[in-house]
Amino acid sequence: MLKLGVPSKGRLQDDTIAWFAQHGITLERTGSDREYAGLVSGVDGVQLVLLSAGEIPKELAAGRIHLGVTGLDLIREKLLPWQEKVAVLAQMGFGFADLIIAVPKGWVDVECLEDLDAVAAQFRKVHGFRLRIATKYHNLVRGFLQSKGVADYQLIDSQGATEGTVKNLTAEAIADITSSGSTLEANHLKILNDGLILKSEATLFASRFADWNDDARASLAQMQALVKWDDITL
Repeated sequence: MLKLGVPSKGRLQDDTIAWFAQHGITLERTGSDREYAGLVSGVDGVQLVLLSAGEIPKELAAGRIHLGVTGLDLIREKLLPWQEKVAVLAQMGFGFADLIIAVPKGWVDVECLEDLDAVAAQFRKVHGFRLRIATKYHNLVRGFLQSKGVADYQLIDSQGATEGTVKNLTAEAIADITSSGSTLEANHLKILNDGLILKSEATLFASRFADWNDDARASLAQMQALVKWDDITL
């Protein structure tokens, strides 16, 4: 059967179910809320697999699921090179978020990456260690800063409450996902003028390593007839 991985809980799951319903495909849990499987109707031969959004990229890359719904940010961070491992089928129009670099509002002379680079060099001279940027997006942030010529920094791992690391004095700046900017505002942080790394949204991906046998391809073709994405090669 074609395995479809979707987020196991929360707003992302609700929006995913609603999106498929709009295209004539019904997703529903089987059994209790602790069971991570479900039923799909509207397309033949599809099994629903409930996973955390963070697990879906690795399951796609391993070929254990054929399709998966997750954010573009997670795919591009966790799968390198991502386009060799998955294909984009459809952008789903929800789960919008920007991956950005932000610094304290009190840094009045720092408005862009060039300013950050200058401050980072001075910071190292004064403090004897590199300016710390807290993030969980190490690959995306490192690649972005390298492309912009920013060098004198170190990435500090932060898997939660990243905006609070500056206030807690464990980092001088952050690189994190934001949708409304309200959490940044509450923590007295500002986004650099050219600090947008990636615009992300919930996306339906196909694995290039799953077993695309005749039955799975027939199910995919049924789904494509309803969702109407462009043809791809798997």
